[in-house]
Amino acid sequence: MSECVTLFPGATPLAAWRDIARGAGITLDPGCEAGIAASALSVAAIIDKGEPVYGINTGFGKLAGIRIEAADLATLQRNIVLSHAAGVGDPVNRNIARLTMALKVASLARGASGVRPETIALLLAML
Repeated sequence: MSECVTLFPGATPLAAWRDIARGAGITLDPGCEAGIAASALSVAAIIDKGEPVYGINTGFGKLAGIRIEAADLATLQRNIVLSHAAGVGDPVNRNIARLTMALKVASLARGASGVRPETIALLLAML
């Protein structure tokens, strides 16, 4: 097992994923940083313009037409996380949890989600 694996979103070999599941440390390919930052800046620009964009400053589903005020956007994001923080059944084992989190990092690091770099850094720190 490698002591540390570098994630290359879209090009990480299967052996690296096995090592991550088994406890290897994780770093992210520095080439991802520009795309992550640009995507986060796009979301910030949307918020600054005040234009309604689904899920960024509006409700979801049937509430998509409801505009969320700028002062309440942090609460909206927190509530999104809380609404997805429910599970059924026994907790997954540590290896599966690590792999799931690492896959989320790789997905977000592709630079299409608008997530802030700090979010990815937090996930990496938790791993």
